[in-house]
Amino acid sequence: MLGEYLITGRGAAEISASVERAVGSGELEPGQALPPMRELAERLGVNPNTVAAAYRTLRERGVIETAGRRGSRVRAQPATTGRDFIQVDVPEGVRDVSDGNPDPALLPPLGPAFAAAAEQGDREPVLYGSSPVEPDLLRLARAELDADGVPDGPLAVTSGALDAMERVLAAHLRPGDAVAVEDPSWGSLLDLVPALGLRTVAVGVDDEGPLPDDVRRVLAAGARALVVTDRAQNPTGAALSAPRARALRAVLRDHPDTLLIEDDHGHRIVDLPLHPLAGTTHHWAFVRSAAKAYGPDLRLAVLTGDSVTLDRVRGRQRLGPGWVSRVTQRAVVRLWTDGSVDTPAVAAAYGRRRQALIGALADRGIAAYGRSGMNVWIPVPDETGAVARLLQAGWAVAPGARFRLGTPPGVRITVSTLGEEDIGPLAEAVASAVGPGAGRLRSHV
Repeated sequence: MLGEYLITGRGAAEISASVERAVGSGELEPGQALPPMRELAERLGVNPNTVAAAYRTLRERGVIETAGRRGSRVRAQPATTGRDFIQVDVPEGVRDVSDGNPDPALLPPLGPAFAAAAEQGDREPVLYGSSPVEPDLLRLARAELDADGVPDGPLAVTSGALDAMERVLAAHLRPGDAVAVEDPSWGSLLDLVPALGLRTVAVGVDDEGPLPDDVRRVLAAGARALVVTDRAQNPTGAALSAPRARALRAVLRDHPDTLLIEDDHGHRIVDLPLHPLAGTTHHWAFVRSAAKAYGPDLRLAVLTGDSVTLDRVRGRQRLGPGWVSRVTQRAVVRLWTDGSVDTPAVAAAYGRRRQALIGALADRGIAAYGRSGMNVWIPVPDETGAVARLLQAGWAVAPGARFRLGTPPGVRITVSTLGEEDIGPLAEAVASAVGPGAGRLRSHV
């Protein structure tokens, strides 16, 4: 059943760690069955309750799943391995449009901002006991949030958007709770939820955001939290419209105990207006990362929310990293105040590339989606075949399996570095690889 791998351990923690190590190393493969609890207990010479506790831990961590009499098996996409394993090795000479990165040419230089921040640090050193948030960052962030209609609330700084989401989810939920996420959705979020021992439930998404009927259904079925991307949704480019935001607020008002997390993924790279849902429920969080506009290595996000949520997040943060470097925070302040990113120009640059590709695909009978941001989502009938054929044609695209739960197959193309001369050849390659009948996605209009 398990090939050559032998599960070891005497206690529940040792047994669960043995299985998790094997899953992470590939010795236990996705979908592989585990021994029945009594059989494994007899083999290890332990009480069956010990094995039951180990399997429970593995389920809560998203490593295995149990299906009644069919027993326990490794999840098809175990949290231990992450969705990054679903990727394409890009051979030399193949153009990579799979990585989701911003255009380096549109990122500002960081040297002057960090030099100024370091000089300020020399004059005003940050010591233990200092405020975890740079006062000027607090002032600037709060002014922007106010202008965008995000309700007033305390503010924290985290090491990126995913760090913020993890802290918010952990502050309110317990293993086994269900979290509603968009489908398709950001692969890292789909990894994070089961890694926290939480259950992922899917809601459909179209160009205007999550589908209200789907959200209503999963909340009525007991989902404790909802994660929404306001703009530049990854991978579809969806952006909440005003009518969709009104409809979702109406649903959330009927479920005021829902934990709402909003990710403004398109902050400073999208010129569409923000339509926040924040404040509709008792507990909410709204996060903005600097990664897309200023560079992925600038690990900083601003988080606001209701006072209970932020108090829990900041309290736990104090017991871990303590704070995000104030030198980094001061550098971000300098980048903001110097106007180092021209948002309309950046949004227009990504918009031209997106629309050119979507239009070229439409001319070839292929429907594609990308209302905002730097990605285009293309539904395909045969995902594996499309990825392989495009690779042979010289283009590496992201497999949709990295982003999907129940949505039909698709591929994601990042348009960040596409030039005008690339659009026609890429669209032609996609049309040849995909074939007739592609471009329809059930959760899209």
